[in-house]
Amino acid sequence: MKKSVVLIFLFILTFVACKHLPSLTPHGPNDPPVGGAPCNADTVYFQNDILPIFQSSCAKSGCHNAASHREGIILTDYNNIISTGEIRGGDPSHGNIYSTITSSSSSDIMPPPPDAPLTADQIAKILKWIEQGALNNYCDGGCDTVDVKYSLQVKTLLANKCIGCHNTASTGGGISLDNYSGASSVAIDGRLIGSVSHATGYIQMPQGGSKLSACEIKIFQLWLDAGAPNN
Repeated sequence: MKKSVVLIFLFILTFVACKHLPSLTPHGPNDPPVGGAPCNADTVYFQNDILPIFQSSCAKSGCHNAASHREGIILTDYNNIISTGEIRGGDPSHGNIYSTITSSSSSDIMPPPPDAPLTADQIAKILKWIEQGALNNYCDGGCDTVDVKYSLQVKTLLANKCIGCHNTASTGGGISLDNYSGASSVAIDGRLIGSVSHATGYIQMPQGGSKLSACEIKIFQLWLDAGAPNN
């Protein structure tokens, strides 16, 4: 009788303890992204917000793409970012990703000089994403092509998808897209649309990343059709 009471007590204790364990990653790293609902301003989404940062600023030739994989780290997709980057949901101090992007040392910071460091906004997004569980999630942010402006849709797209490689400090292919002059020149001569639409004869961009959505390509096209104004 006494033995049965002890076993029941241990079962209840185990159940209660397990019930209160946090579950920051409710799906495995190889599962497809979760989401699709309208974006929530309080949530950071991997596919929308985080992956473009890693692909543009880190997953480059000679750095952390699949071919180069410096120090064994590949930052091209969710599975590799989590596993080789040793990211643990809820714990920004785990692994070296967050410490290197926030380092004050020029020999330790990533991306390394002469590449531009991540912006304060990009770092804040990565931190919040990790704190929220480092989930492989996405949302439907809509697509605003009603009144396309350089200062809004175009500049934001370039910042998220392109300037990690094509900035004033590190002009991949001799192209700088972190300023209007550079962006408008490649738009007007056709290289921007040719590359992002993966047209024959152009280098496919983002290099090593996913092709832009039809809506994103349309934003660039509408801006070009209007004469690529600085508006």
